[in-house]
Amino acid sequence: MSDTPEVTPAPAASGDPVPAGIEVDSAASGDRAPETASAASDEPTSEPAPAASGEPAPETASAVSGGPAPAAPPARGRAGRAAFLLLGVACFAYLYTRLDGAAAREGLSLAAYMAQVFENVRWGAWAALMVAYSGFYFLIDTLVVTRALNWFVAPIRYRDILPVRASAYIISVFNEQIGKGAMAYYLNRRHRVPGWEVGSVMLFVMFCEVFYLLFWATVGYLAGPELPPAFGLVPGLALAAVPVFAVWVLYFRGALLPGNRLRDRRILHAFRTAELRHYALFLVLRSPALLAAVVVYTTALNLFGVDASFLALLGYLPVVFFAAAVPTPMRAAAITFWVVLFPENEGQMAAFGFVQHNFFILFNALIGAAFWPRAQRELFG
Repeated sequence: MSDTPEVTPAPAASGDPVPAGIEVDSAASGDRAPETASAASDEPTSEPAPAASGEPAPETASAVSGGPAPAAPPARGRAGRAAFLLLGVACFAYLYTRLDGAAAREGLSLAAYMAQVFENVRWGAWAALMVAYSGFYFLIDTLVVTRALNWFVAPIRYRDILPVRASAYIISVFNEQIGKGAMAYYLNRRHRVPGWEVGSVMLFVMFCEVFYLLFWATVGYLAGPELPPAFGLVPGLALAAVPVFAVWVLYFRGALLPGNRLRDRRILHAFRTAELRHYALFLVLRSPALLAAVVVYTTALNLFGVDASFLALLGYLPVVFFAAAVPTPMRAAAITFWVVLFPENEGQMAAFGFVQHNFFILFNALIGAAFWPRAQRELFG
């Protein structure tokens, strides 16, 4: 989410963390999805990958496969960056107003107020908790990517994906999509996997991440305590997502608009070959990461001096992870969301949101640095 997850999602996984030595080879067991005959017979070999649902991941994949990556129109790219920059400025302005007001109520300057907040955190316990969670998330995230590659591309072992998935975290600190492109480049060099196939798998993962987070947001809304009024939109969005998902699957299975050739694009290969069981398995494999996050974030909030329940966080976290996926500076959108959700603890929640999301990203990059020498050896000998 991003810890959000990639909506893209990958958060972004099986029921148990998998040791690094475990091999995942689904080809031998027939786990890879068969591609439809119509798709396989008519696929052009030089067709450029189209832009898909607003996500730039296919562009990086196209570049790896040898074709030029289609660049977004400069005006649109600048407008998008400006919009997210303005959103970040608005978030920081809101946070400053809330924190300055909280400090004034305590009779302190803003700097003294925030220093007091940071002094009261149990940092040792928090750091140990986050290190363990980051490691667990890495194992789950790698397993999700491995299984998806085995389903739709080629049999690749879990331990062979570990170094490239970890190394991609380094680049993702700066740009998530370039991190995905680095994975495509590695798999192309190491396993001769065409870049567009990796891009297709990444699109499948990002698509599933949206529905996975929406599923757990709905469960949290129905099972948890009373949530803010805005969360009342969640059940309606979930109901609306059901026919959207049904139409999506039927279209790519050829039951709807059978004469339409869009589904035959190479970048949509994973959707064309996906079966319902693959979507269900994604939910099963990825869910332990979210359930672990509920426990970790609830415990971390207590370490920051904020009372929170597991059920409340089950409703909050999927929505927060959506916010964390918004490309604002230092995850400003997610930090703002925490302050809105816990309005009586402005200082604690601002500090919590800032360190929680940014530590997760930076520690994942450290995991990547640990695997980087192995990735270099496998790429360049």
